[in-house]
Amino acid sequence: MTRRAKPAVLEDLDHARRLDERLRAITVERDGIRGRINALSKRVGDAKRTGDDATSAALAAESRALGDTETGLRDEYAQVEAALRELLLQIPNLPHPDAVGGASDADNRVVRGPVGMPAEWAPHQRVAHWETAAALGILDDARAAKISGAMFTLQRGPGATLARALCQYGLDRNADAYEEIRPPSLVTTATLTSTGQLPKFADDAFAIERDDLWCIPTAEVPLTSLHAGEVLAADSLPRRYMAHTSCYRREAGAAGRDTRGMLRSHEFDKVEILAVATAEQAPAMLDEMLGRVVDAVAGLGLAYRVLEICTGDLGQSQHRSFDVEVYAPGCDQWLEVSSVSWFSDYQARRADIRVKRPDAKGTEIAHTLNASALAVPRVWAAILEHHRRADGGVDVPPALHPYMRGITVIRPAVRPA
Repeated sequence: MTRRAKPAVLEDLDHARRLDERLRAITVERDGIRGRINALSKRVGDAKRTGDDATSAALAAESRALGDTETGLRDEYAQVEAALRELLLQIPNLPHPDAVGGASDADNRVVRGPVGMPAEWAPHQRVAHWETAAALGILDDARAAKISGAMFTLQRGPGATLARALCQYGLDRNADAYEEIRPPSLVTTATLTSTGQLPKFADDAFAIERDDLWCIPTAEVPLTSLHAGEVLAADSLPRRYMAHTSCYRREAGAAGRDTRGMLRSHEFDKVEILAVATAEQAPAMLDEMLGRVVDAVAGLGLAYRVLEICTGDLGQSQHRSFDVEVYAPGCDQWLEVSSVSWFSDYQARRADIRVKRPDAKGTEIAHTLNASALAVPRVWAAILEHHRRADGGVDVPPALHPYMRGITVIRPAVRPA
């Protein structure tokens, strides 16, 4: 945990150790009191049988006092146990031994690329996607704000078609090995806790308090809990799933930061891939998922790079993680479009997903991995900047042509004012 470069985590670990020691001490003390109460009960019976009412009354009073003490210890145990559970739920996963060391995102390491970067970008590619989208009439954030408030987006015409095409492209690229799931978009507190979003990131989630439900921030959440509470046969693993869903994030504290256009919004579409595996299968699954994401980005003709996330920048649940970023020449930014992560047994332990090996006496905790196979907003934005033409139109990448209803170039929309 020291490698995470967060002193507060070490303080939480010390606090958890002290709470655990107190639980053990309470158990010893409570068991001792119960033994004394049992012994007193026997003595009370003996005194009553001999007619020694005074001794019987005194022993009964002592037993009641011990009972009150036991009740107090029982209540304290429940309080300490709850505090320990709450604390443990906020302690992050252990970093993989091979994860790059570092204290912040400044220490993340580029491990591949940049790939596909031209010697120079044409002036017409140096236009921010929100300007191009406004000129083409395919992004209407003003009406999105009228309908739902700030930080929502509304794509129109070919812009909406492009967003949908990206989702179908993301699904089709993984349909050879991943079972498609359409999970619920609302989940229980337990489901959101399994993946590590709760309790630590409650402020970033949309809650439906009346029904104790939460809007999913990613399909990772319901897909992880597909097998919650189940024991899976080792020879049935890895199990691969994919899902296209809308995702909802409050993006607390993000106002005014990268909120123009499609870069950051409360609701967006994404295709997620997820695997449940054994510990031995997990490293190869991580490589497989990263390769699929990179191939999808490259297939859209976008310049990209791959970063390994350092230990100080790993997310709550991540054991090892890589980000795939695309370059947006109009914004002059590298945009994260996918996080490819291995969670070791961290999430599966919370969700109680176990593996049974042939001839093994017991079970073991499964490993989970996931990746954004295709996240619409930033890929959509990068396409508008990468593939902008000198006349202001946008060439649709050939890989998306089958999904665009014949549109190969996005041109200015003609519609009533």
